[in-house]
Amino acid sequence: MSVRQGMLALLAQEPMHAYQLRQQFEARTGGTWPLNMGQVSTTLDRLVRDGLVEPVDGTEPPAYALTDAGRAAMREWWSTPVVRSAPQRDELSIKLALAVTAPDVDVTAIVQAQRTETMRALTDLTRLKADLPAAGPASDDLAWSLVLDNLVFAAEAEVRWLDHVEARVARAATQPIRPAVAADEPTRVTR
Repeated sequence: MSVRQGMLALLAQEPMHAYQLRQQFEARTGGTWPLNMGQVSTTLDRLVRDGLVEPVDGTEPPAYALTDAGRAAMREWWSTPVVRSAPQRDELSIKLALAVTAPDVDVTAIVQAQRTETMRALTDLTRLKADLPAAGPASDDLAWSLVLDNLVFAAEAEVRWLDHVEARVARAATQPIRPAVAADEPTRVTR
């Protein structure tokens, strides 16, 4: 999700000024994607430029409201699935991909250290989840609870993936070493 779409979604509910947009965005996402005021202001300027929002007359600080084009953009966003074809850059997967091909790197130690950190994060997330009050159907608590669910599921999946990596590395260590590939030839580890 982009900040742009998030701000449009908030403005679809009611006109808000920049600081309110920042507060509401962070409240509804549990602060998992903090915004700075410069980012909010720049995004608002672009939304005005693109005809999706307009300033509300007579408000100080200036409040903004969706235009008809902004409402149409929101309807389109709500009805369009999130495309997962382009993988996000993930530092951990890149780190491990490079580690398994680097000499003198203890990949198992990297995996174990990451598993410890991910389990710590999972414990913290589970504690946050337990502290949430019962959420109504359209509350900020429900929004934050859904974000927490996503973070918990992602951490659980990361632990499972780390287990998989550790097993693959162990299995690869027992197999004979293949000859090196020429530098101009694309490589792909198939362990």
